[in-house]
Amino acid sequence: MRKKFKIKVNEASEFEFTEDQISDLDIQTTDNASFHVLHKHKSFKASVEKSDFLKRQYSIKINSNIYNINIANDLDLLIEKMGLSLGSAQLINNIKAPMPGLILEVNVQEGAVVKEGDYLLVLEAMKMENTITAPRDGVVKSIQIKKGETVEKNQLLIEME
Repeated sequence: MRKKFKIKVNEASEFEFTEDQISDLDIQTTDNASFHVLHKHKSFKASVEKSDFLKRQYSIKINSNIYNINIANDLDLLIEKMGLSLGSAQLINNIKAPMPGLILEVNVQEGAVVKEGDYLLVLEAMKMENTITAPRDGVVKSIQIKKGETVEKNQLLIEME
């Protein structure tokens, strides 16, 4: 069985390719993230502007246009066909302490707009500082802790909306 890939471009257009079709493309690497592509006797300059390998999301610049690309592999397609989810669609609203410790810093306020990966707080546990980050984009609904407070494992720290 040949591997299939579903490519979604700018959340609008979808394309399906096999591994063989991708291998047959006439692409030459010009440097680390830049490529020269020949397609239907036309030349294109392409470069990878942003990449998130784990989420299979890329921003590709072709000539002077930027395209946001999402790639789904065979497993992703099977899971979608079965009507299941990989869990990334689940919204995390409650941020809880992963272990008991001491709150060293609280870097956000209620009502703050945060992006995935933003630093929310620093928790000291077992003589190590652990930075707790936002699991998704959102707004801080409430903060249940203060700097200097000790917390227990699974104690609610921050609520998001």
